[in-house]
Amino acid sequence: MDPILVEVLRGTRVESQHAGIAAVVDAAGGVVFQAGDIDRPVYPRSAVKAMLTLPLVEGGGADRLGLTPAEIALTCASHSGQDVHVAAATSMLAKAGQTGACLECGTHWPLDSAATRALAAAGAEPSALHNNCSGKHSGFVCLACDRGEDVAGYVKPDHPTMRVVTAALSAMTGTVLDESNRAVDGCSIPTFAIPLRALAHGFARFATGQGLEPARAEATRRIRAAVAAHPIMVAGTGRFDTRLMEAFGAEIFSKGGAEGVHCAALPELGLGIAVKCDDGAGRAAEIATAALIGRFLQLEGEKAATLAALTRPIMRNWNGITVGEIRPAATILTD
Repeated sequence: MDPILVEVLRGTRVESQHAGIAAVVDAAGGVVFQAGDIDRPVYPRSAVKAMLTLPLVEGGGADRLGLTPAEIALTCASHSGQDVHVAAATSMLAKAGQTGACLECGTHWPLDSAATRALAAAGAEPSALHNNCSGKHSGFVCLACDRGEDVAGYVKPDHPTMRVVTAALSAMTGTVLDESNRAVDGCSIPTFAIPLRALAHGFARFATGQGLEPARAEATRRIRAAVAAHPIMVAGTGRFDTRLMEAFGAEIFSKGGAEGVHCAALPELGLGIAVKCDDGAGRAAEIATAALIGRFLQLEGEKAATLAALTRPIMRNWNGITVGEIRPAATILTD
């Protein structure tokens, strides 16, 4: 069985537990922390969006289309569908001569409840631009247009654009990505099962540029800088990744994926972090990630307070009464 990573307390008793696997790896591939079988393949889902953005930036397409740092940050996002997100995706597509009608990510109501209420109050319906993956998909459309490719079907594994971004992910993680480990993601693009160790190593390389060609290393730096400057674009108001990067800026790159996956990069330490919770709980993956960050960063003051709040969030009921907390288990906190 996998070790317990996170515990949920009601009062002083453990009410629930989240098991999973976790890895912290340096840019040379050395494992500096592990819990469970870190060679087990997992679907990273949206956690690797920044790696899928690399071809757009390193190939010059982002500059030729005049994408702003905020728009580059949006390509890495699982956003909340707030006005700022929809506006940026719309702008990106316009620069490529396209509209939201070309997006193949599907439609859902905004993840942000205030944005959903505002849309409904206006008598409007959501569009693909409100999909939390619309920034990534707008980036794919921009890449296809810059390369002179037909946009239609860009989500398919054999589309030239998808082949290019899949190759980037393969190179970053050192993993062969083909039909043997391929499935379909929630937004219809391919997702590939990748060993957790390889994911963490990929994020260490993303953090440092070590072992990468100069153009790719520079692209990782630009993407990290864009996200650090515009953390609201990567998630949304009050959400974990945005709160973490608002507090830490360029010290941390953090990105969650669906079904209990979370990854992070610590550029100054040259480390990559990858977590997978067996039950798919995003809350547990976030807490495990925050706890692992706290193991390696020496913090004080406001940053320490922010990380502590993200590592051990208080649970309150509908009356605002404190009923418990969620905390990392000893597996994460001790060697």
